[in-house]
Amino acid sequence: MVNPQHLGSVAARALVYFSARPSSNTQALSNNPLNSTQSLSSSNNTVGSQILAADKATYSQNTASAVTALQGWYNKDTGLWKTTGWWNAANCLQVLMDFTLYDRARSDSLGLRSVASNTFTQAQQNTAMANKVMQVDTGLVVSSYEPLLNGMAKRGKEFQRLAKRQGFGGFINDFYDDEGWWALAWIRSYDNYKDPGHLDIAENIFEDMRQGGDNTCGGGIWWSKERKYKNAIANQLYLAVAASLSNRSGTKKSSSYYRDIAVKQWAWLKGSGMINSDNLFNDGLTINANGSCTNNGMQTWTYNQGVVLGGLVELSSQTGDKTLIDDAYRIATAAVTKMTTSSGILKESCEPGNCGGDGPQFKGVLARNIRQLILAADSHANRAMLRDFILRNADSVWAKDRNPANNQLGIVWSGPYNAGKEPGADTQSSAMDVLVAAMAVA
Repeated sequence: MVNPQHLGSVAARALVYFSARPSSNTQALSNNPLNSTQSLSSSNNTVGSQILAADKATYSQNTASAVTALQGWYNKDTGLWKTTGWWNAANCLQVLMDFTLYDRARSDSLGLRSVASNTFTQAQQNTAMANKVMQVDTGLVVSSYEPLLNGMAKRGKEFQRLAKRQGFGGFINDFYDDEGWWALAWIRSYDNYKDPGHLDIAENIFEDMRQGGDNTCGGGIWWSKERKYKNAIANQLYLAVAASLSNRSGTKKSSSYYRDIAVKQWAWLKGSGMINSDNLFNDGLTINANGSCTNNGMQTWTYNQGVVLGGLVELSSQTGDKTLIDDAYRIATAAVTKMTTSSGILKESCEPGNCGGDGPQFKGVLARNIRQLILAADSHANRAMLRDFILRNADSVWAKDRNPANNQLGIVWSGPYNAGKEPGADTQSSAMDVLVAAMAVA
């Protein structure tokens, strides 16, 4: 199916997941800094004051051009996008469905409904085993997928039970974060087209994710079905899917079922220790010999600051609890003030050339969910700052990170488009997230 991106020197410091253990030699960090009275504003805001932003129509036209470029990588036979992996493909679909939400006419002219339908049918027919390699010091993961029979032959009979559970029927595999991305994409597709099958499959995915929960570290779900690591992204996705389902009519289970799970999940996340003193999520938890769990001090990836925002927006909408919006703004404000260049452009720590096949997707996830937060709170004190951040980054992507010959977008949003690596479906869909966000908030 998809070849993993070459990691260069990173690979030499990585471990295959099933033998990986987060380092326990890190300083314990505060359990819930979001409860502090720290101001949401920051004196070292690097976003800047001058925003040279386009209007909604221009952002929409630019995004439509980027859609055409993205679809140049689309494989109708597999329902996936060449040059990127399985979970990234869910994010490709997500950004197309988000674009549809704000410009249905252009989306229809580009045939995006048929793309969603084709992916729903074809992608489930891919049979593969998911393999993930985690960088020991940061938690950066590179994902790869190999044909099911090949994987079984390599690993022997002891892996046959695992292999039979692999393959991607129902968009389910052995990694709960992979599953969560697809659940969110199908929920957004349902928002657009009201296809009950898309909502049903999101619910089915969620039930599989729910099986990953236990009382280790006081709650939450595991990253994978091997149950060796509890990390931020799987648990934020669990929150976001539950909260999103609680707000959709037509679900098989009640709204209160999903709401109660989401409320419990956020309480656990907030007190888990994964939020550090900067109000940013580190990658996950170290499970100590005595059974206690502490922040593992690994990298604060941008997407770990993103998914949680959308989950909190959905949960606030369901419960009416506005303190959830305050929590989201603290995280978002920390991200845009601490994870940007001096010009206010979002930057991943692994850029430009050490992000593997997963890292190029991360920034778009943050932009996507900041968009949701901006739209949820018209009067918040930091709303204008976040809006300026979105517009500034969208403008930079289009002006500095685009190949004008084909509208392909690269990994470094301050440019050039081919810094670190050539554009692919991962960098394209990620950069498109901030273009869609600009469409929505301009």
